[in-house]
Amino acid sequence: MPAPRKDPGWPVGILYSRSGATSVTESEHFYGTALAIEEINALGGVLGLPLIPTAYDPKGSSDEYRRFTRQLLIDNEINVIFGCSRSSSRKAILPLIERHNALLWYCSFYEGFEYSPNIIYTGAVPNQNSIQLAAYLLQNRGTRFFLVGADYIYPRESNRIMRDVVEQHGGEILDEVYLPVDAGKQQLDEVLRDIASSKPDVVFSTLVGQSARTFYQRYREHGLDPLKTPIASLSMAEEEIRLIGAELCEGHITAATYFGSLVNDSNQRFIELWRNRFGDRPTSTWSEMAYSQVHLFARALERAGSVDRRKLVEAAHKIRFASPEGPIAIDAENNHCALTPRIGVCRSDGQFDVVWESSEPVKPDPYLSTFGFSEFWLR
Repeated sequence: MPAPRKDPGWPVGILYSRSGATSVTESEHFYGTALAIEEINALGGVLGLPLIPTAYDPKGSSDEYRRFTRQLLIDNEINVIFGCSRSSSRKAILPLIERHNALLWYCSFYEGFEYSPNIIYTGAVPNQNSIQLAAYLLQNRGTRFFLVGADYIYPRESNRIMRDVVEQHGGEILDEVYLPVDAGKQQLDEVLRDIASSKPDVVFSTLVGQSARTFYQRYREHGLDPLKTPIASLSMAEEEIRLIGAELCEGHITAATYFGSLVNDSNQRFIELWRNRFGDRPTSTWSEMAYSQVHLFARALERAGSVDRRKLVEAAHKIRFASPEGPIAIDAENNHCALTPRIGVCRSDGQFDVVWESSEPVKPDPYLSTFGFSEFWLR
């Protein structure tokens, strides 16, 4: 085993927006990260030394993400960062991360089509959520889709993939609409009126933040019934549903690799730790993967004995973790995580009934190089 460092601890940076348009979900990232660090340190740290976090709030601004990344890398001399949620913020700091040969742990599901030796991507890519969601919707909800999203990289790419899959398999895209990230009630109502008049079988939403929550809250007011015409999403999870009002969300559909209703020992332990620390706030895919990737890092650090980027990445490729969502591992070919896709239907209590899940973790294919829809057709 490598000899412990003589430093008082292992410095790590945390960059999540706890204010701004996506403050709710990025705060969940932050809380999951903090919970894992506290847990690891309470158990003795890594090689006898604690993880020492330095956290900044970029407030959803790409400029602030860049500024704080520079501060972490240069002023704080930290080269391991847990951070970013939106693709726009990840892409904003990537040149800095690569220039300083640092390592970013990125836990959000995203649109794929990226690889960097300086990023460990622990969130789902389209072959681990979008493809399965499209298959489920076409088989169980109908063929007429209405797409609505926020106007940035992730929604546009996710909608492009959804459009391709739906149209290749007999479905129809009735409309594809983009709104500002901070879209207000008037803009959302206009889209909801269009949805009501076009009568789709399903609405695929890649809205984020408060605009997404308002969209769900006003859905029924426009005569739209989630049990008949659900909103399908890759992002709408338990905490935002609590803020919207669970009774308004019953019947809506989310594809994710984690739901709080999963029954396994690791999830039960995670939920108990979470409740002891944060009270009745529910766990979600946003908090769970942030929590799990810190444990992946700690295991890699224990094996590497160093925060050197190359040594950490090599070590990360060799570890496994029994996470709250199930077994996870980093693929050495692309630095992405093997994950178990699931589809959940929201209940009136704000939790999800898992109506489908993969029998095993799915190998990440961030470039959709084997599009092969039949491989994912749900049975």
